[in-house]
Amino acid sequence: MDLVELRAAFERHGIRHIKVGGFDIDGVLRGKYISSEKFWSAAESGFGFCDVIFGWDIGDILYDNAKVTGWHSGYPDTHARVDLSSFRIIPWEPNTAAFLVDFCLPDGAPHPACPRSLLKRVIARAAAKGYHASFGAEFEFFLFRETPQSLAQKGFRNLETLTPGMFGYSWVREGQNSDLCHAILDEMNAFGIEIEALHTETGPGVYEVAIRYDDALAMADKAALFKTGMKLLCARRGISVTFMAKWNADLPGSSGHLHQSLWSDDGNTNLFHDANGPHELSALALHYLGGQVSLMPTLTALFSPTVNSYKRYVPGVWAPLTASWGAENRTCAIRVIGDGPKSTRLEYRQGAADINPYIAIASCLGGGLWGIENKVDPPPEARGDASANAADSPLRLPRTLREATDRLSRCAEAPRVLDQPFIDHYARTRDWEARQYEKAVTEWELRRYFEPI
Repeated sequence: MDLVELRAAFERHGIRHIKVGGFDIDGVLRGKYISSEKFWSAAESGFGFCDVIFGWDIGDILYDNAKVTGWHSGYPDTHARVDLSSFRIIPWEPNTAAFLVDFCLPDGAPHPACPRSLLKRVIARAAAKGYHASFGAEFEFFLFRETPQSLAQKGFRNLETLTPGMFGYSWVREGQNSDLCHAILDEMNAFGIEIEALHTETGPGVYEVAIRYDDALAMADKAALFKTGMKLLCARRGISVTFMAKWNADLPGSSGHLHQSLWSDDGNTNLFHDANGPHELSALALHYLGGQVSLMPTLTALFSPTVNSYKRYVPGVWAPLTASWGAENRTCAIRVIGDGPKSTRLEYRQGAADINPYIAIASCLGGGLWGIENKVDPPPEARGDASANAADSPLRLPRTLREATDRLSRCAEAPRVLDQPFIDHYARTRDWEARQYEKAVTEWELRRYFEPI
């Protein structure tokens, strides 16, 4: 909508407060309240936003290796451009509007570290070839009867989960917490995030949500806002939620899967579907799949961004250990779903719930486009347990953030899948993250070595 229509919408909804924000490298929404006067000015010409959000880590500690900003640049303002199409009413904050921003350089070019701008560039490449990308997201997450204060006081140990025991797909557990479930469904829908399914998963207090498919940018917005929104929705009920990949060594991890397909530019034809193709996949879909599988070992850091991400990559669970694909095979890194012309798609299963949706979707789409451009054929389909011989597989996935970051930094194809300035900045941030872990003394080390040694 244009500014005239937006002013009418503000009047209609009684908007008195406005929040603006953008997502950083770690998928954290960084933003602020601004006055009505400030907003209308920003809506036309943008506004300044301190670029330290690309110069610090998830704990607000300044990087020592960043080039896009730092002590050498003095942490100046970058330009934030309000995306008016992202307008939402926040259902849990009465009379409050929300907008997402894209970060730009002084000359108007996209900021090289802005994840949302990165995705827009990849989408534009797809559109130039006549492809419309459709994505859907699924997240698993754990819920606790804890507050930020109690989490800190307990040192994130001995936490009380929302419910006890392993009880997947449970009507009982969902019914026992129906008020919360209904709030998630209703408030997210009011926030412009339509939930297709919500159910308990296997584990104490764990749920899974499927967000209805949409075009790539809208899906990334919804997926990123869902995680932020869940933290706010739950906090009002004395509940905490985590999207960590693995919060407890004795429990299943939390996945973050992406369903995807390419459509004609008019949105009417699923270009992945061919009734006569293997598993109903077209030649284009097979090249898209081939690109993703081929690049998966070297692009892993983009899908698995934290040290904790790699705690899922152990034998005996559904988290993939090899770059693999298979029809309706959930042990594979990519599951092929051949379900007719409307639903044939690929499910990218490597990532956990800790993905940055913008970076993960951009990497999925970029890798697939690279496969199409280079006519990359996928390897043979995996049968049975795709991770059974992972240690000896040439397509073994990295098992640590350090290994994944080193492989990304050396990947000759990565700059063509995304772009070099972003890859350079991202690899630097993951190197920093790995170094923070490498110098940390963990509780496990103290328990194991303190007294005997």
